Amino acid sequence: MSWSKVRWYEKLCVILALACLAGTVAAALQLNQGTVADHVWVAVSLVLIAALGAVLLYREGVSTHQIMVLLLPLAAAMLVRCLLLDHESGDYQTFLSQWYQVIRDRGGFAAIAQPVGNYNVPYLYFIAFISYLNIPDLYLYKLFSILLDVILAWGGLRLVRVLTRDGGNALLPQIAFGVLLFVPTVVLNGSYWAQCDAIYGALVVHAVACVLEGKNKWSLVWSAVAFSFKLQTVFIIPLWGVLWLAGRVKFRELFVFPGVYALTAVPALLLGKPLVDILSVYLGQMGENDRLTLNAPSIYQFIPSHAAYNPELLAQVGICAAAVLAFAMLFLGAWKGKQLDNQLAMAVAMVLVVGIPFLLPHMHERYFYLADVLAVCWAVSNLRRIPVALLVCASSLASYLVYLRLKYNYILYISGDYLVMFWETAAMAAAFVLCLVHLVNLCRRGEKNT
Repeated sequence: MSWSKVRWYEKLCVILALACLAGTVAAALQLNQGTVADHVWVAVSLVLIAALGAVLLYREGVSTHQIMVLLLPLAAAMLVRCLLLDHESGDYQTFLSQWYQVIRDRGGFAAIAQPVGNYNVPYLYFIAFISYLNIPDLYLYKLFSILLDVILAWGGLRLVRVLTRDGGNALLPQIAFGVLLFVPTVVLNGSYWAQCDAIYGALVVHAVACVLEGKNKWSLVWSAVAFSFKLQTVFIIPLWGVLWLAGRVKFRELFVFPGVYALTAVPALLLGKPLVDILSVYLGQMGENDRLTLNAPSIYQFIPSHAAYNPELLAQVGICAAAVLAFAMLFLGAWKGKQLDNQLAMAVAMVLVVGIPFLLPHMHERYFYLADVLAVCWAVSNLRRIPVALLVCASSLASYLVYLRLKYNYILYISGDYLVMFWETAAMAAAFVLCLVHLVNLCRRGEKNT
């Protein structure tokens, strides 16, 4: 394509993208840790991740003209993330850096056989791999998450495309790609906090896109790998049960999930890790903390700080409520059957990823990550869903800030007592109600059309 045929705004986007990439390189060369060679390695990695994003867009059939425009958010996303790379969060200092050092000292992959950390084995494979690289582990952790941020944006493009293929704006999938790169919690989670929620988040978005496209086996592969990285994938797992009861997923296809999950454990078994250690890792995570909520905007934040209550009883009630919600969605799948189309399936997914962590006890603020990214995809595919996305993302961001600043945003005092995260929780509760309202409206619309 001749440069002379490129539209002026496309040329401007390319020029600005190159400026952002130059800024990314300059910022990488000023990083605090490591040597100049390490900084160059980081700079090259970020540029290559941006290039990968462009390649993925091309493979998805996005036109060259549109890719030129999307180069700007890709490059800007790399610049923003590069500026955050030097921050060391408490979680990194207390856990991630320690796990890296233990694995490095004990021989890399050989250390996987021993009890290290409380993450499942796929993430330990990653830590073992980077332990052989003489580059500051802080950057390696974050670069992995940044790579998955781009994979997440790619998944969002695919998901919005399948949600809008019947009469939607053809540009909406590309808009989703660009917006997902700048969702505040997505940016902060990996490049600032050094967390890895982008891994399972990206895989789940691809899984949902695949199952709505009718690629059921691939969707179960994506979801199984996601579950092998993070237990929080269970929030969305009932969706496949709903689609099975609706007749959109065959029962025999569901066996792909345990098969793929088992395969992820094979390398650890071959390295000598006991099977019981692999199978019990998620049980250990569930029993780590007895607090009803850990800065999550869940229903337990509505309990006044000085109120007398039985935490074990409330936890059991919350678990039962989440189970009832999941079974209600399963009933919906059996009831609607073949009438359960992609729009209704997406509404079910939103009810699950917002409602289940809202009701469950012992949730962290990061456990609404799936709600954040799926809400954005839902909103881009249908502008009527924008209030849900705004409420979910604002609530999650405010909850992140409580942990990252170690300070509550606003304390609500009521009759001598107080609530520390009332407004964050109220926003998430409102989002949950709106998800249910949209679900009910879609069900009614389907009944009227029959």
